[in-house]
This record gives sequence, C-alpha cells and structure tokens, in this order.
Amino acid sequence: MKLLFLIADGMGGWPDEFPGNKTCLEAANTPNMDELAARGVVGVCQTIPQGMAPGSDVANMSLLGFNPAKHHTGRGPIEAAAQGLVLDPDDLVWRMNLVSVSELSAQGNMLDYSSGHITTEAAGPIVRDLAERLGDETFQFHPGVQYRHLLVHKGGAGESEAGLRISPPHDITGRSLHADMREFSRCARMWDLLFLAEERLAETARQTKANAIWPWGQGRPLMLPEFRKAFGLAGAVVSAVDLVRGLGRAAGMEVIEVPGATGLIETNYQGKVDAALDFLTRGDFAFVHLEGPDECGHAGDAAEKARAISLFDARIVGPLRQALEGQDVAFLITCDHFTPIAEKTHTPDPVPFLLWHKGCEAPDFAPSGVAAFSEAQARSTGLVIESGHELLAWTLRQLGPRPEA
Repeated sequence: MKLLFLIADGMGGWPDEFPGNKTCLEAANTPNMDELAARGVVGVCQTIPQGMAPGSDVANMSLLGFNPAKHHTGRGPIEAAAQGLVLDPDDLVWRMNLVSVSELSAQGNMLDYSSGHITTEAAGPIVRDLAERLGDETFQFHPGVQYRHLLVHKGGAGESEAGLRISPPHDITGRSLHADMREFSRCARMWDLLFLAEERLAETARQTKANAIWPWGQGRPLMLPEFRKAFGLAGAVVSAVDLVRGLGRAAGMEVIEVPGATGLIETNYQGKVDAALDFLTRGDFAFVHLEGPDECGHAGDAAEKARAISLFDARIVGPLRQALEGQDVAFLITCDHFTPIAEKTHTPDPVPFLLWHKGCEAPDFAPSGVAAFSEAQARSTGLVIESGHELLAWTLRQLGPRPEA
C-alpha cells in the first residue's frame, strides 16, 4: 500500500472567521476532503508538545513521526539541513528573515515579517552582499528562498547568544520590538551585526521593503533517525519551504524540487501532484506540503485563506484521488497547526485529521460518521492522538502489516 500524507499548512482556525460562526475550513469548498472524511476515520492530533512553541518546524517534525521534544534543536538548523550546509557540531544556526520595521529600536514595531513577500530574485543579491561585506570567520550569511535565509555563527553553540529568546517575526507583526531588542542587546556581537546589516540594507535593498535582518530560531545542527529504518518506508517530501525539505533531508528522505513552487497561494499545484505520483512509482510514502493557507492566515485574510484551502482540495487532493483511483493507496490529510485569522500567527490547538484507505470500503468497517471535514467535526468523533509524533505510527497500524520486501 502507498501512503499519501497531505499537509495544508495552517489550515485550522477558530470560529467567527466567516459569517455563521464558521472557520475558514468550514467556509471553504472541500468536496474531496469531505467525501474522504465521511467514508474514513477522523479525529484530532496534538502536534505541538506541551511547552514548545507552535511553529511549523515543531509541528511538521511531529507529523513525520519524530518527537520534537527529543530531536528539535531550532528552526535554523532544519533549514540549514535543507540547503545541505556542512556544519560543525558546535555551530549555532539562525533562521534569518529579511523584515520591515518602523525603526530598529525598542521603540519600533514589526511591520512585515516577509518584507512584502520579497522575491528570491530580489533577496538573493541582498543576502550575498551581506555575506561579502559583513561575513567573516565568525558569522556566515547563506541566501535562501524569498524572505527566509540563514545566519551561521561558527562555534557559537556555547556562546551567550545561544540562549537569546527572540520572537519569530510572524508572531509580532504590528507589535513592539521592545522585548526582542532587549534580548538582542544581551549579546554585543549580535547587536552590532543587526545595525551593520541595517546600514547595508539602506544601500542595497532600496527597491524592496527590507530594512532589517531578524535572526531567530537558533540551535545546533539537526540530527534525525533515518526515516526508512524508523518506519520501513521509502519516503519523499514535496514542499516549497526549506523547513520541510530540511526535515526530509535530515531523515534521509528524497527531497523533490518542484519548479514554480512558491510557498504562496499561487504555486505549481500540478507540479506537486506530478512529483508525488512519480515518486510513488518507486517509493511508498509521499509527504506533500502546501504553505498557502498559513501565509493567508498570517496576513489575516479570511477570504484568501478559505480560497487557499479550496485550492488545496481541488488541485492537490482531487487530482491525486483521480489519478490513484482503484489502486492500493491511503490518504492521510491534516494541517500542522492552526493559524487563526484573529491571531495572525500559530496556535497549539489539536489539528483535525482524516485517514481513508481501501479497507474503509469493507462491509464491516464503521466510518467516523462525520458530515464534513472540519475542526468541530473532527473533535466530535472523540478520537484523539495525544502526541503528534505518534500519528504516523498509528496510521501504519490501521493500514496493517506491510508485505515483506
């Protein structure tokens, strides 16, 4: 049996996002997920361990079957794995956003965590300039995708900045920088680097909204068990974002690059479908991740988030169902975390999930009996996976023993 694990990042939300006390998921047009939910098993899963920040890094690590409480070291190290950076065990790796701030001071506010969704083509030269002008034997700058980049402090894992508690910039959009600037000020080298970068951006980023760097999510290099040994599956990840690709690469999975995949609502849906189908001709497990709903949630745009969810159903779930109809395949569909419109950031609510496979069509199978796929319908079944990293193992148990290779 082949397993398709489909993730609509940030799809979950809270009531009152639409008239009639509806969430964006309830307001979206999702006939494929609704049908699979009505015929399959539906429940909720706690992807964020207690005490950990509700980030996509933590949540997607859980969904891939690895316990974040044991393996997670930071957001930066995951994205470094995606880029294949060669790191020393005592390096400190930061995720570094290009951001827009009202001013880089305790009196400033975070205006935009993405610098207006700066393009990769515009961001690359900016970060390469920082690498040339400010990079040295201590700090190394590495360009990434769009606003998402990396800063490596060589040998910095034992230094004072390893303990800085810096907010993810998407968590403080429209809010004060006061607490974070106070944290940055605890490390003179990081403090100086912020302002040196601000000076360079004033010269090099004039045609963009980027006016500051924002290092956060720091940690030592990531080490994960090999996915195939852990679960007996030849797996691949299909995603536009480095954190998902990094998790896959760290676990020894195939990481499939899809031209035109953007991490936004307008992306190469068909390319992702084709990549998953092609991999399943030689592998067992495809983890297909779509970022669009999360980006719309961060923007506080309910209509666009509902549209992103509808597109996920129509252009990811639907075509995969059609292409694999009649084959021995299972669909596991969920989101990694909630991104409620009211909050414009992630929350640790248990996420809804559905599982459908051929066994669900057996006469003696009792489906969960939900009317549609939604947060409330999933809660109503009473099925709860308390630890997110156990969802994949639970799913494999439902599918039964795999034939010997």
